[in-house]
Amino acid sequence: MASDNAFLQRAEMELAYFSGYFRLKARRTGGAGVVLRFERVRPRRAALFQPLKSREITPKFLDRTIRALKRWKYDIVPIDEACRRAVTLPSRSRFVCLTFDGGYKDVMNSAYPVLSRHGVPFAIYLPTAFPDGLGEAWWVALEDMIARENRISLVIDRKERHFAIQGTSEKYQLYEFLSGWMRTLTPPDLSFAIHDLCKRHSVDLAALSRSLSMDWDDLASLAADPQVTIASATVNYPALANLRDVEAQREMAMGKAVAQAAFQRDVRHFAYPFGDRGSFCRQHLAMAEQAGFISAATAIPGVVQAQGSTNLHALPRLAWDGRQRSLRMMRVLLSGMTFAPAKPARTANG
Repeated sequence: MASDNAFLQRAEMELAYFSGYFRLKARRTGGAGVVLRFERVRPRRAALFQPLKSREITPKFLDRTIRALKRWKYDIVPIDEACRRAVTLPSRSRFVCLTFDGGYKDVMNSAYPVLSRHGVPFAIYLPTAFPDGLGEAWWVALEDMIARENRISLVIDRKERHFAIQGTSEKYQLYEFLSGWMRTLTPPDLSFAIHDLCKRHSVDLAALSRSLSMDWDDLASLAADPQVTIASATVNYPALANLRDVEAQREMAMGKAVAQAAFQRDVRHFAYPFGDRGSFCRQHLAMAEQAGFISAATAIPGVVQAQGSTNLHALPRLAWDGRQRSLRMMRVLLSGMTFAPAKPARTANG
């Protein structure tokens, strides 16, 4: 069913492109511009099981994207300028702002050479526990163990559960089921669950998380570039909806304070961890404003409108699906057209 949905979604987007409908939509729904959300940038892999592939692009595709944005006459602007255009009269040209979530090391190794060669600005939303080696990239650890194992055991709701995995399709189903469950847990329960899983299946969570993340030397090199905006994404990257209000406020305030101390500059922009509708609540918008952030970015798709029509503390972003390699599809999305993403069924048999 998910593959059928993906096929239909692509067919709709192809039709919108070749019919020219996306151009008409852009005039009505294109807004002032778009904030693009990326996560990992690394060379393509051949593995059959890649549940996080949608969050990745290749350095080659990033290069093609920037070349295309310039060819399509978009202004590629820093996040400060994107926020300015959101509250002023519409400009004749639309903008694109490039942002990267998670503080992954491959942004430094694979994305930055491309971005600096093109001389374009971009922002990094940093969870500050990760450069300290204290963050826990549980979503990658889960991918790693399911990729290697044909049987997974863990405790869910105080019951021992065992999942037999017969093939790649079942691996995808199990990843979707377990990651969805983990996203509902409080940080202490999530940490207990992933540590228990990693111990059972011989995954070094600390080493894996450190290897994925930029360290402070990497970040200092980026911060020295005036084209780079360092922004905050809390300390530990929790889904804020799973925290008490006081804990959510602490995560926001401490993430900002650590980044400001490290880089000796005001940190003015924020991104909600994960950023989808289930990961933060309306009261978190007010918290972000109270913490002194000019903007707070989500992962909710949408375009940025001019003249204050977009709430900067619920800033929409378009997340590019790394399984797509078509610039045609990206141009359709930039027009403001939205399509429901295809998702695998969240079922697993224990």
